[in-house]
Amino acid sequence: MSEYRIQGNSGAWEVVIGLEVHAQVTSHSKLFSGASAEFGAEPNSHVSLVDAAMPGMLPVPNRECLRQAVRTGMAINAQINRWSRFDRKNYFYADLPQGYQISQLYHPIVGEGEIEVTLNEKDPDSPTKKIGIERIHVEQDAGKLMHDQHPTMSFVDLNRSGVALMEIVSRPDMNSPQEAGAYLKKLRSILRYVGSCDGNMEQGSMRADVNVSVRKPGGKLGTRTETKNVNSIRFMMQAIEYEAQRQVDLIESGGAVVQETRLFDSDRQETRSMRSKEDAHDYRYFPDPDLLPVELDDAFLEECLASLPELPDAKRARYESDLGLSAYDAAVLTAEAETAFYFEENLTETAARIGVAPAQVAKPVANWLVNTVMAEANNRSITINSNDFATSANSSIISMMFSGTISSSIAKAVFVEHLATGDKPEDIVEEKGLKQTNDTGAIEAEIGKIMAANEDKVAEYRSGKDKLFGFFVGQTMKAMQGKANPQIINDLLKKALG
Repeated sequence: MSEYRIQGNSGAWEVVIGLEVHAQVTSHSKLFSGASAEFGAEPNSHVSLVDAAMPGMLPVPNRECLRQAVRTGMAINAQINRWSRFDRKNYFYADLPQGYQISQLYHPIVGEGEIEVTLNEKDPDSPTKKIGIERIHVEQDAGKLMHDQHPTMSFVDLNRSGVALMEIVSRPDMNSPQEAGAYLKKLRSILRYVGSCDGNMEQGSMRADVNVSVRKPGGKLGTRTETKNVNSIRFMMQAIEYEAQRQVDLIESGGAVVQETRLFDSDRQETRSMRSKEDAHDYRYFPDPDLLPVELDDAFLEECLASLPELPDAKRARYESDLGLSAYDAAVLTAEAETAFYFEENLTETAARIGVAPAQVAKPVANWLVNTVMAEANNRSITINSNDFATSANSSIISMMFSGTISSSIAKAVFVEHLATGDKPEDIVEEKGLKQTNDTGAIEAEIGKIMAANEDKVAEYRSGKDKLFGFFVGQTMKAMQGKANPQIINDLLKKALG
């Protein structure tokens, strides 16, 4: 898919990448207790006796957390294991009150699947690649250590302790930072469509452990390192670039890559060693004696499948085939579930306002949202479905463009005025006299004046300089104060210029 190589003194090196993505499951309560899983509460305010590992407190699996993991597996066409089991992963750390983490090493709830990605979703000709998913298992999160400003004390917040995570483990199928970025972006999109994780990486509800190794192209796999808890796609790509180059430089200088856990310093854009990498036997995994195996019946699986929404790939294909959208617009509008919902809401209201089938106005609605509303949202650093961008205002403006009441340039000016004042678009058009004119006589008169004042350009145009046509269009629009129908201007100019 992408020919990415690290150039060293001994030639080119290939990068091999695998990701372990930890996605917090969308659930009101934790994996094995009824305590709230809400983010941002006061420290230690969402902690049950189970979370604090008080003696005699037994875990009880949260059905919704298991359901969300199964739905996620179905969304990536993965094998769903009807029988799975929880294991104890034993290690000691201050934010792990039990002295072990309940996870699923040997029998995960979801088996192998795959995700198809492209380096550029907006380019219909961009090559695709399938990234294998090895497994999805469910486990509980640890707490959080908070350090005093003076390095004398550390505090433990157990609000996250016991929160349900899906660990989504990819195959080492990625060979560039761009592929890893495309994979993580696509995975995040799917999770948000399904509703199994909110994907808010800045809040830590989705983060990636990045496994990187290097080798000569097609050669034996090298020793990998794992960079822990990277919480943005951009940081992950930077971590891969740095770590791959570091490994190549180390090997070529006569050293050897050590299997270890590293962290990424986003300020310095570099990885640093944390500790040697543990293997499974170091954690002394064994079946959790307090939890029975999980067995899924037909009714549960059928309900999970029936609850899945239309997923981004299917939605994009439908937008192109049924609504006639370009591959670019379809990709932009389906990249996030919220954007697709916003588009469909605008499409439904606009079609109803005009009185036509949605397919008849899909292109103008898409063009308006992609080129005007999304651009304005980016300028304001807010989302497209913000309250600032009301569907009723969009449908009003698009309807006036569709009927020829206003031109596209006037439409943008009306939109900006609406955002500034909150006035209804139709009132702005009426009060400011912005209605488009179809008066051919007035337009012809202005065209005559422009041609008389630019006889040299008329002669150049007639001698073959076709690009000058745009000059005459611009001058006519300027003379008509932007209120003339562009199609009528084009037709009359072609007639007048010959």
